[in-house]
Amino acid sequence: MKGSTHPSLRQKLQQGQRVYGTCITSTAPMWPKAVQQVGLDFVFLDTEHIPMDRAELATLCQQFRAYGITPIVRIPSPDPFRACQVIDGGAIGVVAPYLESAEQVRELVGATKYRPLKGERLANVLNGTEILSADMQAYITAYNADQLCIANIESVPALNRLDELLSVPGLDAVFIGPHDLSVSLGLPEQYDHPDFDAAVRTIIHTARSKGLSIGIHFSLEPERQIKWINEGVNIIVHSFDIALFSQRLRHDLSVIREAVGDHQGPELVGMPVI
Repeated sequence: MKGSTHPSLRQKLQQGQRVYGTCITSTAPMWPKAVQQVGLDFVFLDTEHIPMDRAELATLCQQFRAYGITPIVRIPSPDPFRACQVIDGGAIGVVAPYLESAEQVRELVGATKYRPLKGERLANVLNGTEILSADMQAYITAYNADQLCIANIESVPALNRLDELLSVPGLDAVFIGPHDLSVSLGLPEQYDHPDFDAAVRTIIHTARSKGLSIGIHFSLEPERQIKWINEGVNIIVHSFDIALFSQRLRHDLSVIREAVGDHQGPELVGMPVI
């Protein structure tokens, strides 16, 4: 981040480091310090599925940044104006969900890498009909130096156009949405199915072959993260606050009940993958 002696998240990825984070759904003020104490690099703030207004989101982004933690925000739809809004609020990475066309990726690149340029001039730059002057290019590059542009790949149409989508200049990384991908494949939540496995491997290998970073978000056992790290994942987005609370509380209460001979109630269903 600007003014910091520590490398930004983007710099860590460019240096070949793996980075670790989790999804935070709560706006409680204790979370930034708790996340810092765990030693995470980033938090994933998901405004696609979590009810959070602009003021709450901006407060969270600024709090996490004050603790040296990079806020990565998923916007509700592939909307470049919404991407600019969350960056204005303090996001240092933007994820757009359900991208299925190269034009959507280009618009996300424009919003994250060419701010504050907008409108017709931005469109001309993105489609190659206008070349920025050296001074203007230097200004734009410095203005957006630490920003991460991240595409959510989570559907069969995106898989079918994967090479085209991941070839758009300016894209930094890909997040795989396992739940939506499994549903699009017709294999809802069948995360061990060979076809789901093959799809994830294809996304990982294609992204890495193009020099892009890659992450997958699972709220299930950590062994799944280890499996995909060994396949090439370098952005580890593990679980989210409510799932971690539920899993740990269930474990602890099970130990207590078993120790004192109390009846264990019916097994609760697992937490969803966001």
